[in-house]
Amino acid sequence: MSQIGRMNTLHVLREVDFGVYLDGEELGDILLPKREVPPGTKIDDTVQVFIYFDSSDIIVASSRQPKTQVGEFALLKVIDNNDMGAFLDWGLPKDLLVPFREQSHKLLKNRQYVVYTYLDRVSNRIAASTKLDKFLSDEKPRYEEGEEVDLFIVSRTDLGYKAIVENEHWGLLFKDEVFQPLEQGQKLVGYIKKIRDDGKIDLNLQKPGIQPVDAASQKILDALKDNDGFLPLTDKTPPDVIYAEFGLSKKVFKRSLGSLYKKRRIKLEPSGIRLLDDN
Repeated sequence: MSQIGRMNTLHVLREVDFGVYLDGEELGDILLPKREVPPGTKIDDTVQVFIYFDSSDIIVASSRQPKTQVGEFALLKVIDNNDMGAFLDWGLPKDLLVPFREQSHKLLKNRQYVVYTYLDRVSNRIAASTKLDKFLSDEKPRYEEGEEVDLFIVSRTDLGYKAIVENEHWGLLFKDEVFQPLEQGQKLVGYIKKIRDDGKIDLNLQKPGIQPVDAASQKILDALKDNDGFLPLTDKTPPDVIYAEFGLSKKVFKRSLGSLYKKRRIKLEPSGIRLLDDN
């Protein structure tokens, strides 16, 4: 079944001067404009395309993959406002509309916001919303503690980072348990730390059973093995260099060095860290 607002694999039916027509099944024949047709495309070939509405509200296809699809959360930039709402850059010729009724607060031009992209069943048009709660489940999560999950970072709070778990639930990463820089809109893998009685989810970025310093120590060991057993880094190395190399804070880096040294895994030299031969 062909889906509006999603990437689809469609067959080429026929060629015309201004492009090719694709078999959109129940959506009918869909035009892929000539400028979007991959070189060498022939009748009966299959192509990967995104289906959406053009500026005349006609269903068309694009070989470009947009920054978001229907059913997804994304961080997008506002490029214009008018009496209909705010318009977002999602990588297609026709911008993505956030109607006023779907704005939890006023959206400012040139600012970025996390939105959910949906297909409006009334108008049958693709739109976006900043009212994220209405698109997330309010049922108690059924994840297992320690389960690996996909995360989408939404915002930073006094407690830590709010994240969307598996495109379905809210979760929280506590700031004192995060040992790498995180940004709004970032996608990464995390782990279920705990499901509270009220259904709220506590998250972690380390695998269950691995303490943060242990995880950091493994990063250092892996980097040493990848660099012939030596890194020109010490406890005097600037914090920004450490972040660039490992994604660790200076404090965690120094604690990890101490732990590895005590376990006789490394040797601390004036010019850097050396992996001991028996490792």
